[in-house]
Amino acid sequence: MATCLVHMRVKDGQAAAFEALARRLHAASMEQEPGMRRYEYWRGREPGSYYCLESFDDYAGFLAHETAPYHEAAAEPIMAMIEHFDLEWVDPLAGASPLGMSNEQPLPVDAGERTRLYAEMFPLVLASWWKTLRDAPAVLEPGL
Repeated sequence: MATCLVHMRVKDGQAAAFEALARRLHAASMEQEPGMRRYEYWRGREPGSYYCLESFDDYAGFLAHETAPYHEAAAEPIMAMIEHFDLEWVDPLAGASPLGMSNEQPLPVDAGERTRLYAEMFPLVLASWWKTLRDAPAVLEPGL
């Protein structure tokens, strides 16, 4: 699997337009991407702060999402509304999330130019500290 959390801050006065475009992207993605497991937008505590949780069967699914025609068409307009953007690969906790672990995966052999560009911008690299916890036996807190 491949799961990321995108942190965004939208420019003043752009929240309504951002949310409208996010809804259109959500609808198109959920309808047309069979490898997508989660695609959710959330408002944050601070004005203009948003989060997007995305989860795919694999990294190739993430790259297909990024290069889908409707996503490519929305990229420039949505990025013009955003003043801060940070895509963070995350790792669901086994037993505390229905999603599988994020795993590094090679770029598809037949990857086109746009796919390679997105792979360079957003390489799926696991945080080194995850492995220790992944390999450790699950421990429950007393009384839980």
